[in-house]
Order: sequence, then structure tokens, then C-alpha cells
Amino acid sequence: MKHFARTLTATTLFAAVALTACSAPSAGSAPSSSTDSGAASSPAAAPETSTPSGAFGGFATAAEACKTIAEQATGASLLPMSAAQGKTAELEQKKAELSETAERVPDSIKADFARLNEVAVAGLSDQTVYSSGKFQEAIAPVNQWLATNCA
Repeated sequence: MKHFARTLTATTLFAAVALTACSAPSAGSAPSSSTDSGAASSPAAAPETSTPSGAFGGFATAAEACKTIAEQATGASLLPMSAAQGKTAELEQKKAELSETAERVPDSIKADFARLNEVAVAGLSDQTVYSSGKFQEAIAPVNQWLATNCA
């Protein structure tokens, strides 16, 4: 159990660092006035797509892609904690958001993020995903993409 806690802490810290590096607004964008009310994070003008186009996949800007991918990678590492709290509706929403992000990411990270999504969800019913290193292996390419493209 100690190994799981250390691994989860390390993954969370790395994801938080990546998220911090990607959280600056893009040039020319207005500051967000929304609160965390559960509203959809994507603008209404940008419909959900299953086939991302362009350098940013299904995101309008690099900053939006970096922010969302970093947030969802962090969220993937925290899914077991959400499950432990017993809030089924919240957990299902987080899983849906992770899957939606997997569809929107740029092509260069699409397979890696889909793998992260798959492993994170599998970890909800099989905690050995974390103790065996499978989660760390799945998140590593996503973290590398964030470090390369969002720093």
C-alpha cells in the first residue's frame, strides 16, 4: 500500500507541475469568468469532434489543449480516490470527461492518451494497475508530450 501511495503522489505532483506550466491563458484570450460549477469547459462554438484536425486536435489553441490534457491526466491519476469517496455520479462524469478528452487530443498523442484512459479506468477495479507500474507506463508518454509541447 505504501508503494501505491508513493506512486500516486509522484504522479499527481508531476501532473500538477505540467498543469501549472500549461495554465497560462493564450495570447488575446479573455480571462475566464466562469466558476467551477460543472458547466462544460469547451465553448459552445466548438462542437465535440471524434476526428481532431490541426495541430491542437479538437482544441482551439495550444493553451487549451495543454490545460485540458494536463487536467485530465491529473484526473486520471485521482480516479481511485474519487471511487473511494463513493460518489458514483461524479466518478462517471470524470470517466466521461477523460474519454471525451481522449477523442479530442492531437493525433500525435491520441494513442497514448487512449491507453492512459483505458488503464486508468481498469485501475478502478484492479488496484494492481498502480502497484505493478502499468499506470506509470501509461501516463509517461502523456507527461512527456506535455513537457515537450506545453513548457
